[in-house]
Amino acid sequence: MLHTDITPGRTVNIDGRNCLFFSGFSYLGLHQQPEFKKNIAAGIEQYGALFPSSRAGNLRLTLYEEIEHALSTLMEQQAAVVFSSGYLAAQAAVHYAATRGQILYAPDAHPSLWHHNPALPTLDRDAWIKETVTKVNQQPDNTYVIVTDAVNPLTGTVHGFNWLPDIRRKVLLLIDDSHGIGILGPDGQGCAHFLPGTDYVRCLITTSLAKAYSLEGGVVAGCAADIAALKKTTFFTASTPLMPANAYAWLQSTELVKKMRTVLQQNIAYLLHLVAGTTVHNPHALPMFVLPEKEGQASIAAYLAERDVIISSFAYPFPHSRPVNRAVVSALHLQKDMTTLHLFLKEFGL
Repeated sequence: MLHTDITPGRTVNIDGRNCLFFSGFSYLGLHQQPEFKKNIAAGIEQYGALFPSSRAGNLRLTLYEEIEHALSTLMEQQAAVVFSSGYLAAQAAVHYAATRGQILYAPDAHPSLWHHNPALPTLDRDAWIKETVTKVNQQPDNTYVIVTDAVNPLTGTVHGFNWLPDIRRKVLLLIDDSHGIGILGPDGQGCAHFLPGTDYVRCLITTSLAKAYSLEGGVVAGCAADIAALKKTTFFTASTPLMPANAYAWLQSTELVKKMRTVLQQNIAYLLHLVAGTTVHNPHALPMFVLPEKEGQASIAAYLAERDVIISSFAYPFPHSRPVNRAVVSALHLQKDMTTLHLFLKEFGL
């Protein structure tokens, strides 16, 4: 277990050592950008530290409607609702979805999408897709709700949805796109960019604003009727709203986000070039580079830490789970950082 007294950027200070930091998220590196921090400070100056009322109250802050409109436009959905965290947004979405049909979970669905600790299917994804399509098509409309992630950040996988047109019954599809929003698509719109159109599948997309945008907050976007219904649930009416300064900073940072997305894409491409032909796994050009570890082999996380390079390595999703080792690239990294990482990976034998 490592400890620090500062928030990491491209580096992190641990016990007086300045280490390269290839862990965490904040893929666009906004939390360390002076312009972004100024936008947050300006938001606090204008709106204070919080909005001291329920969003169901009789006094409304128009800023929330502004960011919800902007997010629904980005995510190519009819409407959106923001929450104070990505986890709360996902829980609000899945509890609402559970009222719309029997939930069919995808394998390895993120814990934020769990409704009362479900038993997830053990099938591989292709078999699960085949079974799910058959099951949905054999029952009346709106019997089921399909729940899945768009991106698995532990395996560096972007899930395909080309099977949706095979569904011939009306169904609600709930997608967690926390690791796709801001990253995937030409404008960072996430999985919405590659979802095939179908008259039978209605989508509800939930996402954290922290992973790419460095903001504590979450959003659920989808059909206007679903979002209106979500705003009547206690997850919305009884929770503290998103910090107004976060909404303000996001709305003011459009050009900065575009700039940092370009830098991130360049960094990913550079490290992909360096590790080509190795056992490092990154099939979809995501910021996560999965580092395989053989049985009986020394810990790659410990090996790199001894050389002042920190990667992501922890048991997930349970404390007893096997550690997953990944090098996470952000827009903050320099080419020399990735060259150093590659050198040590090569020395380790990957």
